[in-house]
Amino acid sequence: MLENILDFLMTTGFYKLVVTEGGWKYLVMYLIVGVLFYLAIVKKFEPLLLLPITFGMLLTNLPGAGIMHMELFQGTEIDYLRVLKEGGLLDILYLGVKLGIYPPLIFMGVGAMTDFSPLIANPKSLLMGAGAQFGVFAAFFLALIFGFNFEEAASIGIIGGADGPTAIYVTKTLAPDLLGPIAVAAYSYMALIPIIQPPFMKLLTTKKERRIRMKNLRPVSKLEKVIFPIYVTLIVALVLPDAATLVGALMLGNLFKESGVADRLSKTVQNELCNIVTIMLGLTVGATATAESFLSVKTLLIIAIGLTAFIFGTVGGLVIGKIMCWITKGKINPLIGSAGVSAVPMAARVAQSVGQKEDPSNFLLMHAMGPNVAGVIGSAVAAGVFLSRFGG
Repeated sequence: MLENILDFLMTTGFYKLVVTEGGWKYLVMYLIVGVLFYLAIVKKFEPLLLLPITFGMLLTNLPGAGIMHMELFQGTEIDYLRVLKEGGLLDILYLGVKLGIYPPLIFMGVGAMTDFSPLIANPKSLLMGAGAQFGVFAAFFLALIFGFNFEEAASIGIIGGADGPTAIYVTKTLAPDLLGPIAVAAYSYMALIPIIQPPFMKLLTTKKERRIRMKNLRPVSKLEKVIFPIYVTLIVALVLPDAATLVGALMLGNLFKESGVADRLSKTVQNELCNIVTIMLGLTVGATATAESFLSVKTLLIIAIGLTAFIFGTVGGLVIGKIMCWITKGKINPLIGSAGVSAVPMAARVAQSVGQKEDPSNFLLMHAMGPNVAGVIGSAVAAGVFLSRFGG
């Protein structure tokens, strides 16, 4: 009887957690999971994605549970039939990540929820969205300096685009082993934008610049709104075919919204489809963050370089904003340049918040949305550049 009890105890997760070598790593992961749950639930930082990602991290770090079997996805050629036969629920759902299905579907939902009118009304804001991509390429070269290969550096660099689905889309192709740390870093820093950006916004702008009031944007016609997604898809796909999937999905969702003839489709991709895909993407990406892969020097470097990418992205957008402010003789508030990172609409709200601290009656939100939505396009284009260069 006692032997049976001992045999049972040895099969429990508690035994493997306390007795087996490396059990301390799980405890560290639980601490990280606790912090991320706190950010998602208490602080409400990107909860729709951070919550399922964190729960996926919890599930994959339960000793002996065998929730995720990453060995099924090793190598260049994956036996998908084996995954279906031997894999569990999360292994099967993870196929949506490996096949590049989930990120474009989320982009479609984002497109249906995005109003490109501020960008159409003020095309110059595209320059600030492009300037914010400086963080992507700065982080790429920094990662190379720290010894990452080109594929890994490209995956780390895309964190600077402040766009989680894009980071996942690039990483699953170029550096799948880094998917967990990169996804956690990307979404964590997206959630921390209200903390990361303001100090640099104040450092790089004067009080006079922060108080600049911009003229109201011109009205945008329905024809312009309908033509815009078609035109952008055509131009981007012809110039950079590897960006066609993400940009095409983004613009298709926007066309559903702006055409006025596909309300049911627009509502579906905004709500049911986007919500379902978000759950599956978050859970499976979080489940790749095992203690063995996450607790490493590489992960610490990824987190550090990811933070640097966000800072450089913010600085890049602000610098372009200041240049445009100088060229227009004070007609553009450089704060809106910080919104060039593609965290929609959080980055635009931060620009509005910082501006209103100097002048409570100054409303920069709609102006900041121009660089903000431009940043979404910019991050997808940056992803296309990396995929075309290093995707084989």
